[in-house]
Amino acid sequence: MTHTQIRADVPDSLLVAEPVSGEKDSGLRGVGRRVLANLKRARKALLIHIALRATGLAVMAIWAVRKDVRPLEILGGRWDAVYYLHIAENGLTTPLATPSPCAFAGPSCQMAFFPVYPMLVRYTSFVTHLPMNWVAMGLALLASVVAAWGIFAVTDKIYGRRVALFTCALFAIVPAALVQSMAYTEPLFLALSVWAMYAVMTKSWLTAGVLAFFAGATRPSGSAIVAAVVLAGVWEYVQWRRGRRSQRPPVGRIVTASLIAPLGWFGYVGYVGWHFGRWDGYFELQRRWGSVYDGGFDTLSELKKTFTEVHTTLNHVVVSLTVVTAVVLFVLMTRRRRPPMVVWIFAAMIMLMALGGAGFYFSKMRFIMPAFPLLFPFALALARARRSTVVWIVGSATAVSALFGGNLNFVWWGCP
Repeated sequence: MTHTQIRADVPDSLLVAEPVSGEKDSGLRGVGRRVLANLKRARKALLIHIALRATGLAVMAIWAVRKDVRPLEILGGRWDAVYYLHIAENGLTTPLATPSPCAFAGPSCQMAFFPVYPMLVRYTSFVTHLPMNWVAMGLALLASVVAAWGIFAVTDKIYGRRVALFTCALFAIVPAALVQSMAYTEPLFLALSVWAMYAVMTKSWLTAGVLAFFAGATRPSGSAIVAAVVLAGVWEYVQWRRGRRSQRPPVGRIVTASLIAPLGWFGYVGYVGWHFGRWDGYFELQRRWGSVYDGGFDTLSELKKTFTEVHTTLNHVVVSLTVVTAVVLFVLMTRRRRPPMVVWIFAAMIMLMALGGAGFYFSKMRFIMPAFPLLFPFALALARARRSTVVWIVGSATAVSALFGGNLNFVWWGCP
């Protein structure tokens, strides 16, 4: 029988079961043991997260029944899901059927969407013989749970189990939480990104590089985790050179990870450029879609409309509130107790891209959503609050999030 001992000289957030001296703990067996221990520690937080998401889905399902619409059609067959399913079925370069939903962007307009998620849908469907829309939904739901688990693991390393539990719960009820249950790339992107961050925090640099490689080829915002992994490696080396680290970092592994991480994002952007015969082909395609980077002027203009135009929609108000709140939370997160460099850079990059981009203002809630570290100030406050206060706040937020998710799908006319 295997005997374990618990280290008592480390914070609670870092407590792990370790084999006694002389006991071998390597290979797949050791990895499996650590994964199971981590999953057991996160079990309660994941159950809460799933229950909160199930509440939102239940409200959406009731709404769908009243509208005589199938929930699967809502979650797996609208907006961006149309393009992902097309790529999964026909490949990246096959034009969409005429009339194309994105004909305004020109031929091969679907190449604005990165390939990892639709290709994963394609091959999973091939292996399982399940319909692609079922597979797309199933992978998104699975990835959302894996992402929640990663959020717990990262937060647990920084603040401990209680704050990690509240961060995981709050992530289930953010304004754009419904997207976590849709056939979109956000769940998979965040699952890959958050575990890449965890790998950096546990000094597993090669794992971080590989995960960042796939995350970079999943969404345009994959450049955020690429930058986070590469700059965290640079920071680790600089800190050692300045004498703030006693142990020399594994320079070879850091360099290798830094070379692997950008290949997914740059590889796909380069492929699109080659396809269109110009180095900036991907960025030109984004421009045709109406998405450019203007440093935030368009965001400020839309914020102004919230207060100056009479016919302002609910979605416009919620997006504006989300944008302002995100900025405030980022400042609080940075000033009070800045998280590890890899986590902070990831959140900062997501914010820069989400708020600095022009176009698709009503999707900014979804663009900001991967920046889960913004929830740390709220989670820290809830961790100190009374149980009755926590119940009222989380319960009210869950109800509002569920109703707003239904509004996005059945009342709002545009893409969430």
